[in-house]
Amino acid sequence: MARFRHIVRNRDFSLLWLSQIISQFGDRLNQMALLALIYRFAPGSTTQIAKLMAFTIMPVFLIGPMAGVYVDRWDRRRTMVVSDFLRCLLVVSIAFYFIKWDVLWPVYAVVFLVFCVSRFYVPAKMAIIPDIVKTDDLLLANSLVNTTGMVAAMMGFGLGGILVSLVGARGGFFIDASTFFVAGLMIFFVSAKVRQAPKKEEIIEVGREIMAAVRKSVLQEIKEAVVFLRNQPQLRSCFGILFLLWAALGAVYVVAIVFIQQVFGSATREIGLLVVGLGLGLFLGALAYGRLGHQKHSFKTIFVCISMVGVVLFGFVSAVEKYPNLMLAIALASILGLAISPITVISQTLVHQLTDSSMRGRLFSSLEIIVHFGFLLSMFIAAPLADRVGAETILMLVSFLLMAMGAIGFFLKYDQTRGT
Repeated sequence: MARFRHIVRNRDFSLLWLSQIISQFGDRLNQMALLALIYRFAPGSTTQIAKLMAFTIMPVFLIGPMAGVYVDRWDRRRTMVVSDFLRCLLVVSIAFYFIKWDVLWPVYAVVFLVFCVSRFYVPAKMAIIPDIVKTDDLLLANSLVNTTGMVAAMMGFGLGGILVSLVGARGGFFIDASTFFVAGLMIFFVSAKVRQAPKKEEIIEVGREIMAAVRKSVLQEIKEAVVFLRNQPQLRSCFGILFLLWAALGAVYVVAIVFIQQVFGSATREIGLLVVGLGLGLFLGALAYGRLGHQKHSFKTIFVCISMVGVVLFGFVSAVEKYPNLMLAIALASILGLAISPITVISQTLVHQLTDSSMRGRLFSSLEIIVHFGFLLSMFIAAPLADRVGAETILMLVSFLLMAMGAIGFFLKYDQTRGT
C-alpha cells in the first residue's frame, strides 16, 4: 500500500493513469454508439457490423509498421496530446455532420481515421511510462495502467451500452469526444519532456527507417514468421491454435451482436452488460489459471478448453433464445470467459518460452497480423451467411466446430519436452 501511495503521488504518472481510465471508458462507449448507429440504419445486418470491424482493424496492417518509427523520434507526450485532440475532432464530426447522412460509408471512413491515429497513440502511451516513473516502480505502474484500463473498458461497455440506449448514438458520440478531450488535456499537463528537437543526422536516419518500414509489408512479416516456424513444431501449433481461436472469434463476434439485439430487442444495453460478464470471466479465469495452472500437458489443456468453449456457446445460444433472461445470459457469458482464458494464457506463455529473444519482437508482430487476418477472414465469411440463414444457425455451427476441434486435438500426440 505504501508503494501504491508513493507512485500515485507522482504527478505525471497520476495524470497519465487517470487519462487512460477516461480514454478506455470512452473507447468502449464509442463502440456502443457505433453499434446503435448501425442498428438504426440497418437493424439485424451482420454484414454492416463486419464492415465496421474491418475499418477498425485495417490500420493494424497499414499503419502499425510505420507508427513505431515515428513514435520513437517524436515527443511522446505531444504525440499523445495531438492524437487525443484529433480523435476528439473526428468523433465530433460524426455527431455534428455525418450522422445526418442516409449512408454509413462516411462514418466508416472517419472510424478508419480514428483507429489510424490510435496506432500512434498506443505505442506512445506504452513508451512514455519508463520516462515518468523510476525503474523500481515500473512493474507497479504497468500493473496499475493495465488492470484499471481493463476495468474501465468493461465499465465502458456496460455503462456505455446503458448510456447510449438513453441518449442515443449522437449523444454517445458527444460523450466519447469529451473523454478524448479530457484525456488529452490531462496528458498536456504532464511535465516530462522525453524527446528533444531532432538533429539533422536523426532526420536522415528516421527517413531511412520509415522507408524500411514501408518496404516491410504485411506479406514480408508473415514470410519471416513462416521461415522461423518451419523447424519449430510446438510454436507452429501455438500459432495455429491462436489463429483458429481468433477465426472463431471473428465468426462469432458480429453474429452474436445481431443475435443478442434480436433476442432482447435493443441496440446496446444488453450487449454492453454481456461483454462485462465475458470480461469478468476472462479476468477471473486468467487469474485462477495463473495461480493454479501447471505446465504439464499444456496442449491437451488447451483443447479441453476449446471443447468447453463450444459446449458453453451452444448452451448460451440455446438457453438465451428460449429464455431471454439477462441475468442468465450474463452468467453464461462469464462461464464462456472462464473457458476461453486458459487458452490464451497457455498459448502466449508457450510462445514466450519457445521463442529466442532475438526473434520475439518480429514473431509477435507477425502473430498479431496472422490472428487479425484470421479474424477478418472468418468474419467476412460468417457475416453474409448469417444474413441468409440466421445468426443462431451460424453460432450453433461454430459451437459444433469448436467441440470437434477440441476433441480431435485432445487425442493428438505432442512432444512433451519443454513443458508441452
